[in-house]
Amino acid sequence: MTKHPTHPAGWSDRLRVSSPVDLSAIDTSATPGVLDKDAAEEIFDGTSRSLPKLQEKLFADSLFGGEHSVLVVLQGMDTAGKGGTVKRVAGPMDPQGITHHAFKKPTEEELAHPFLWRVEKELPAPGQICFFDRSHYEDVLVPRVHELISSEELTARYAEINEFERRLVEGGTTVLKVMLHLGRDEQKNRLLRRLDRSDKHWKFNPGDVDDRGLWPLFHDAYEVALTQTDTEHAPWHVVPADKKWYSSLAVQQILNEALQGLDLGWPAADYDVDEQRKRLLAT
Repeated sequence: MTKHPTHPAGWSDRLRVSSPVDLSAIDTSATPGVLDKDAAEEIFDGTSRSLPKLQEKLFADSLFGGEHSVLVVLQGMDTAGKGGTVKRVAGPMDPQGITHHAFKKPTEEELAHPFLWRVEKELPAPGQICFFDRSHYEDVLVPRVHELISSEELTARYAEINEFERRLVEGGTTVLKVMLHLGRDEQKNRLLRRLDRSDKHWKFNPGDVDDRGLWPLFHDAYEVALTQTDTEHAPWHVVPADKKWYSSLAVQQILNEALQGLDLGWPAADYDVDEQRKRLLAT
């Protein structure tokens, strides 16, 4: 796989993985690109004011034939903060242009179809920004850890995912893939906080404790999946996730850079502006 640049030109470049991926070499408590929480909040608040305008340009462009959309894929261990990140990043934007889907364990109906079937139904339309809380990557991570399919089938799925994402990009969808990289000790603390608060008991899943016993296997599965599916058209980013304020900022900045990169202008009026002004003033 190609090694990506590590220069700090932007958030996307700074957090892109280098292949082969070694998660143990990435500090889950680090905050690359920002000094502290106060500085992060200042950047976050500023982008929260400008991001809706970029979203509006994306939506307006789609009304005049534009095919651009954005898909943000969030992966991570349990309690990594995927849902909270979506809430913070998407909060300032117009909900009409946002879609969000949290992929759970496949249903019987979904298992009766190819694994990408349920994903294709949730893809963003032109003009939309779509967030996936978990995604098609669950169908290579979980099967690898629990040995549900053969290594040959896993290899075929990696290739199928790469081709699927290539088609998305060619069709106008910008695919942003982010792993929220959580430390094991921090996960324990977050799970304990759920048990300590009665208003958070509903979020606790005893299966999360079982999965902690498989932590090395899940990290190995992530390293393989990220290495096999890190492509130029849909690269992976690894965001340290021990500090929620940092992970939200990083995802926001990656999205902001992607929207800026589309370089969309406002659609030109398909009517005579001066004529319509005169008509309006005459009323």
